[in-house]
Amino acid sequence: MRLAAIDIGTNSVHMIVVQVRADLSFEVIDREKAMVRLGAGGLDGRALTADAMSSALQALSTFTRLAESHKVDKILAGATSATREARNGGEFLARVQRETGIRPFVITGAEEARLIHQAAVYGVDVGSGRAAVIDIGGGSVEITLGTGTEVHLARSFKIGVIRLTDRFIKSDPLSERDERKLVRHIEDEIDRHCEQTAAIGFDRVIGTSGTILSIGAVAATQARGVPPVDLRNLRVPAKQIRRLRKQIRALDLEGRLAIPGLDPRRADLIVAGAVLLDTILRRLGAEELTLCDLALREGLVLDYVRRHTREIAQVDRIPDVRRRSTVELAERCNYVSAHAQQVTRLALALFDQTRSIHGLTDREREWLEYGALMHDLGMHISHARHHRHSYYLIKNGDLRGFEPEEIEVIALIARYHRRGTPKRTHDEYARLPAPIRRAIRILASILRVAESLDRSHAQVISALEVQDGGDTLLVQLRTSGDAELELWAAREHVAPFEKLMRKQVRIEPQRKSA
Repeated sequence: MRLAAIDIGTNSVHMIVVQVRADLSFEVIDREKAMVRLGAGGLDGRALTADAMSSALQALSTFTRLAESHKVDKILAGATSATREARNGGEFLARVQRETGIRPFVITGAEEARLIHQAAVYGVDVGSGRAAVIDIGGGSVEITLGTGTEVHLARSFKIGVIRLTDRFIKSDPLSERDERKLVRHIEDEIDRHCEQTAAIGFDRVIGTSGTILSIGAVAATQARGVPPVDLRNLRVPAKQIRRLRKQIRALDLEGRLAIPGLDPRRADLIVAGAVLLDTILRRLGAEELTLCDLALREGLVLDYVRRHTREIAQVDRIPDVRRRSTVELAERCNYVSAHAQQVTRLALALFDQTRSIHGLTDREREWLEYGALMHDLGMHISHARHHRHSYYLIKNGDLRGFEPEEIEVIALIARYHRRGTPKRTHDEYARLPAPIRRAIRILASILRVAESLDRSHAQVISALEVQDGGDTLLVQLRTSGDAELELWAAREHVAPFEKLMRKQVRIEPQRKSA
């Protein structure tokens, strides 16, 4: 299975595309990032600005096309503090869905902390020990404590670098007075949680996300004299981060831009970031920081994988997204697989052997196949009017890989498998083009006969053969048991099929040769 995970953050929008392996681990096959500053002007309940929303939408549109180029099975998208705090956050998410097709959801602070911890301990081996995890974003900071399998403490604090920069960075370089105010505010927010974390104890501190990775890269470069080849699992002494904080605080923007290894796009936010990270490490009593390049987006993937192990296994078993989506919906509705498969097999046999009469193509054959597999989904609700329930479940079953009109057609085929036939007074049917309406009438009539041929749900019809006698169609049934109930039901429901074939249809058991 391939997944795309998008983190719609306060500072940046990140996406990874991953291939989930059979052992439920994953490999990143593509990644992209756009620094859109969504939270600029939109924190603390204020509205997201039009420019910020446009930049984010442009990035998300590009990401959607990239994900589709990789043929992903699902796009996961979570929005964090900027969106969850903005008074027009809901309007922004509605625009995202309308303009990109992505369905983002708002992640609470506590859930964001849990997902980040899950990603960090996936990327950094903590063994049987405990790890404290720090994630510094634009709007919030998450600090957790836990093991490789369990989170003991998890908090999200509204002290992200965009928020702190807007409130406390009043001069460039930062004045000592404003730095003291900034530190005091950070400590007021985190002290109790950090004391609790330190009291329980941890074996290492892990830092994730762009601000920490940027600070860690610069600190490591200064300590070693050369940029690190890879930041993953790199250990940086806390005292080196403290030295870097002092250096950054004393520089103006031009001086910060000249720091080797510093991303120029973070030069305005790095002052608050360095003070924030150093303050957290000091309050935890940490001696070093392990860098981790996995964060919320990887947490989204891991959480999805944990909750959808069966579906992921299904991907390997059924690679085609349309077929897999159909089977998944059927299984969610507790369909009777043996009956559905038997009806599908018989319906396709009837379709194939009357193709010269009805003239339909492989496209319509596929619709018949999926309609037959799902014709009885309504039994999940009740037997009475189950054909109408089947229509509703198929229409609203989140089938993937189908165009909207195709889903309507498949749902109508299932609806008309039982008693009523398609009528122009049925709005959903009447809205479709004439060639599609004709296909539905033919396919529903075939499905009605096929369903009758497993009336006992005992799968006693092993095969069928259609012989065209001009004015008559003879459907001969090969049976493996008593088929009287099937013969009776098929003769009761064959009339619509006869009308559309414009031939009398005889259904008989195949005579055994002497």
